[in-house]
Amino acid sequence: MDLSSMQGKTALVTGAASGIGLETALAFARRGADLVICDLDEAGLAAAGERIEGLGRNAFTRRVDVSSADEMRAFAEEVHRHVEAVDVLMNNAGVAIGGPFLSTSLEDWNWILGINTLGVVHGCHFFIPKMVERAKGGHVINVSSAAGYSANSALAAYNATKFSVLGLSEALWEELQPHSIGVTAICPGIINTPITRNARLVGEMDKPDRRKEMVEGYQRRGYTPERVARNILKAVEKNRLVAPISPEAWGLYYMKRFAPWLLRRLGLMMAK
Repeated sequence: MDLSSMQGKTALVTGAASGIGLETALAFARRGADLVICDLDEAGLAAAGERIEGLGRNAFTRRVDVSSADEMRAFAEEVHRHVEAVDVLMNNAGVAIGGPFLSTSLEDWNWILGINTLGVVHGCHFFIPKMVERAKGGHVINVSSAAGYSANSALAAYNATKFSVLGLSEALWEELQPHSIGVTAICPGIINTPITRNARLVGEMDKPDRRKEMVEGYQRRGYTPERVARNILKAVEKNRLVAPISPEAWGLYYMKRFAPWLLRRLGLMMAK
């Protein structure tokens, strides 16, 4: 998809109050797009809307729980009263759980599946049909993770959701080709975003020192959401299906493809 100028186009981004969602929304606005953004963080959402409008673009903001089919349906109906269809759909909203499977409760599973998996399904279900009906193409961006192709015993629930997003994206890519709608699964590695600070930690990971260690580690890594946003735009322009972002994401991707045995051995070493 040509993103050199997005004048007259509308991009929708979920989870746009901070992090990757916010920076990608701003990147779209700088290219000339109007934005539809949603999040649960109302203060962050309002600030994001002001920044978009400060770039001279329109910002339609709504507090929406992507895990709720009813809220997403109402959101889509409201959006489609203003535009025939969005040109870019970015399903970005996400959360994380750190800890082993045996320590993860069903309540935790329902929470992370609702946001990370069903949130993407809801976005696709309520917005892609209008893109198809309009018959003018477009692009769908689903945010998976390097954890969507590389499993870790301390990320069982998170792995499950991100693997599902990658699988859905691959299936959608094939289905939407006849409609000139591209699909890209974004697979970031270690990125300094609020998701780490807000993650639920369970079992042996549920310790204040462990959270502090994780947050500081991501901060030291220094790979910013702004860099991710730039790479997302490049991936969309090149119509990539799977887009690892950051050196470690690429390294894990190639190990998964060409040396899966090495990836499994690495996982066992990290679990000790």
